[in-house]
Amino acid sequence: MSEFRIERDSMGEVKVPKDAYYGAQTQRAFDNFPISKIRFNRDFISALGRVKYTAAKVNAELGLLDENVAKAIQAASEEVMKGKFDDDFVLDIFQTGSGTSSNMNANEIISKRANELKEGTEQTIHPNDHVNYGQSSNDVIPTTIRVAAVLAVQNNLIPALKHLHKTILEKGEELKDVVKTGRTHLMDAMPVTIQQEFSGYARQIELGIARVESALERMLELPQGGTAVGTGINTHKEFGVKFAAEMASATGEKFREAENHFEAQSTVDAPVELSSQLKTIAVGLMKIGNDFRWMNSGPNGGLGEVQLKALQPGSSIMPGKVNPVIEESLTMVCAQVIGNDATITVGGQAGNFELNVMLPVVAHNLLQSIEILANASRNFSERSVSGLEARREVISQMVGKNPILVTALNPIIGYDKAAKIAKKAFAENRSVIDVAREMTDISEEELEKALDPINMT
Repeated sequence: MSEFRIERDSMGEVKVPKDAYYGAQTQRAFDNFPISKIRFNRDFISALGRVKYTAAKVNAELGLLDENVAKAIQAASEEVMKGKFDDDFVLDIFQTGSGTSSNMNANEIISKRANELKEGTEQTIHPNDHVNYGQSSNDVIPTTIRVAAVLAVQNNLIPALKHLHKTILEKGEELKDVVKTGRTHLMDAMPVTIQQEFSGYARQIELGIARVESALERMLELPQGGTAVGTGINTHKEFGVKFAAEMASATGEKFREAENHFEAQSTVDAPVELSSQLKTIAVGLMKIGNDFRWMNSGPNGGLGEVQLKALQPGSSIMPGKVNPVIEESLTMVCAQVIGNDATITVGGQAGNFELNVMLPVVAHNLLQSIEILANASRNFSERSVSGLEARREVISQMVGKNPILVTALNPIIGYDKAAKIAKKAFAENRSVIDVAREMTDISEEELEKALDPINMT
């Protein structure tokens, strides 16, 4: 038996794998774009199925689709949402810039499956005439991007960041009595507690959450209803508002119709804004991850202030070596997100007249950034932060020999004399308090009080 079947579209006949649920237009696109083998992720496919489900429901309510046809489309779309046909979404993200190929991929899968599921009608359900009724790729794909990103942020990224925020605060509380050497310019500075240092990390995460939540406000405007160029040709005048209301009801998110369909379809400004906030979070996480790497460095030839959990052998040649692998994974994720943002920024400039024509690559990069940031944050929280231990003896020795402690004596003996004490302490590898005893007539009680590191925090 042949491994192919013949499908037809407006351009003629096409050979399609016999078991594929997609049709001729998808096959043409598959043949045209053998670029990267990168496909849309689960979040995008699920959101695309949700868009088709919602469109069929609203069109039936408006009396524009036969009720039985709409029910079959909804049933098939629900299966798409749940991942049943992920293997049939075969198209490369580097395709037509509108995402028309992927829209038709969905239309063809859903129409074929809907024809298998239909009841109460003999009508053949068509990918364009029924599944795509009242829609255009030019509003479907931008809408799918927004729905997928909002749900991914709310369901995955924000919970992961909140978990990391909580874990950092808890670890800071656990180590609140540990005073360590602060550093500026990577050089010894005044002491801080680990809790104070970690409170800075926690605030970075807290602000990152707030930034993303702010950007979501613009992402909630849905382009659906603008069809080809924003005018709403071939759709009901109430479709856009009803579609957004139904999407909001189904997801619990406050989706609404775009205030201006020309803006919503000709730009990806809202996704660009969201991406920039993801980049900000990535920049912050990279700082935190690298701080952890520095604090853990050694254990004897570096700072060695903390001990990260030993998770795997660190070298194929050096026995006993253990590396900060979770932090390295985290910082690579951050680098990828920063790179993704650059791509999205360039993509945002491709809004030529009434349509942006880099929608697929914007969608892929945005959703990847959300996914990997969420996963890396959760992984960092559970496999690194929660298991971190302070090397209290090492920290105490470093703090005691920190020449910058002499800063606390400035008000008593002046800057110049304090500098001489600091230099002597450093040169002789002695504690500041020992040298201060020799070079000043300050009482022991006053010295101990002034040079107690905890009092400087």
